[in-house]
Amino acid sequence: MFATRVFSRSMSTLTRVQTAKAPPAIGPYVQAIKVNGMVYTSGSLPAVPETGEIVQGGIVEQTHQCLTNMSEVLKEAGTGLNKVVKTTVFLKDMNDFVAMNEVYSKYFDQHQPARSCVQVARLPKDVAVEIECVASN
Repeated sequence: MFATRVFSRSMSTLTRVQTAKAPPAIGPYVQAIKVNGMVYTSGSLPAVPETGEIVQGGIVEQTHQCLTNMSEVLKEAGTGLNKVVKTTVFLKDMNDFVAMNEVYSKYFDQHQPARSCVQVARLPKDVAVEIECVASN
């Protein structure tokens, strides 16, 4: 949808990334920031962009939605999943790891970025998963 210059010092320019093809931020932050040839995404929740509602289903459906949303933000930033260098996956329950990993591997089959996966006490809107990434541009 649009990218807006936020801050510039020397050779570094921070550019906001925002698209209507992914859910809007639910707080004082943006979907992603571009700087120095890199894209840093905020955590992607499994919300349907058109409604803002959490996708129906369990960890499989929620992981698909998170990665679809993240992919749309990366596209808006001029990059894609094949340029992701690092992801962080936040799970509500580590027992969902295998099911999440099956879905994740479909999005990152040939290109496999570095990844961390942690269980957290609670996620926004009580979702089962949230995923963020860093990508080259």
